[in-house]
Amino acid sequence: MGDKLPEPHASSSPAVAASSEAEEIEVLDSEDVLPMAAEDHWKALFDQRASCSSRQALNGEESSWEEAQVRKQAEMFDPDNTGYISTEKFRSLLQRHGSELDPHKLEVLLALADSNSEGRICYQDFVNLMSNKRSNSFRQAILQGNRRLCSKALLEETGLSLSQRLIRHVAYETLPREIDRKWYYDSYSCCPPPWFMITITIVEVAFFLYNGVVLDRFVLQVSHPLYLKNALLYHPQLRAQAWRYLTYIFMHAGIEHLGLNVVLQLLVGVPLEMVHGAARISFVYVAGVVAGSLAVSVADMTAPVVGSSGGVYALVSAHLANIVMNWSGMKCQFKLLRMAVALICMSFEFGRAVWLRFHPSAYPPCPHPSFMAHLGGVMVGITLGVIILRNYEQRLLDQTLWWIFLSIYVIFVLFAIFWNIFAYSLLDLKLPPPP
Repeated sequence: MGDKLPEPHASSSPAVAASSEAEEIEVLDSEDVLPMAAEDHWKALFDQRASCSSRQALNGEESSWEEAQVRKQAEMFDPDNTGYISTEKFRSLLQRHGSELDPHKLEVLLALADSNSEGRICYQDFVNLMSNKRSNSFRQAILQGNRRLCSKALLEETGLSLSQRLIRHVAYETLPREIDRKWYYDSYSCCPPPWFMITITIVEVAFFLYNGVVLDRFVLQVSHPLYLKNALLYHPQLRAQAWRYLTYIFMHAGIEHLGLNVVLQLLVGVPLEMVHGAARISFVYVAGVVAGSLAVSVADMTAPVVGSSGGVYALVSAHLANIVMNWSGMKCQFKLLRMAVALICMSFEFGRAVWLRFHPSAYPPCPHPSFMAHLGGVMVGITLGVIILRNYEQRLLDQTLWWIFLSIYVIFVLFAIFWNIFAYSLLDLKLPPPP
């Protein structure tokens, strides 16, 4: 042991990296130092040991008087330099400095302390909490500790502003656990706003209005003889034009088709994007869109396809499946009635698509657009979509089911690509002529 300083390691902990950066800022005079955020102050309290050891490791010099003082304070929390703090000392921190945190985040900290059977708290779990990045083990600790919390539910809080009530409403609409609802309520900042669903809706409406003016028809546009000449919709004779597997969502059969899709994707998609973020919700939506067009190219090979139903059905089916799987935890009002209404609307739209598909075509021999995109979207929703919605603020890369369903999706996409390349010629199908 002795007085020899430890050599620096190749990979350092997050605490060491953070403290080494903080070393460069200490040249400020005391009157120029900016006030520290509550989360940063807590990290400093929790990680005093790491701050001291990192200075020695990085500088390779004997401790200064200030560092000796920091070490003396750090020994109160982590005398053995293990990187852990006992739950009793952690609770003492809560009692002394808990007022600096949001009350709901304080509840999560209490749950973490209550649930730890080993009697100690890991630094990384604490950083995950303060950084809004919770690991699976940390989530399990929170859920177990939450069973021992008896605080007031978020729904019972009064004196909230209109925006706070809206955020609370979205939390109860989409999240099944009270601890997640409080976490979302405290951390949501509306920056960025739910831009993806709003943008995609505006673009879809704009293209529909443009086509309505060009074709001089807004109801059942699909029955117009020139409808198929648009460069955006998917057509089996033009399947080599890869953009059509995505851009067909900007073409709709009529105002009745567009209206229902827009209502569903705004009522369901916007709250989901507010909670889970644009990246995850856009992935579910686009995956449903691609699965929809590929499903048509495999199962209904002679038909075109239009509309955003693949993406919409992916989001709605994922949301409904998440509600069913977490029925007791979901506290949205009239959930049974609202699920029934959503299923009726989806069934009506699907029935309309089936009827239109087998209705005498306005441009024979090409049939009207297919309904298989709806089914492709549903399959994405109840697989990839459910995994995303069930793992709020969790790393999807740590989920086994995520990799299983993602692999199945990739295999389907590759199969459909090879099918489109080889099957049409091998089966010797008579496709309708290009528009």
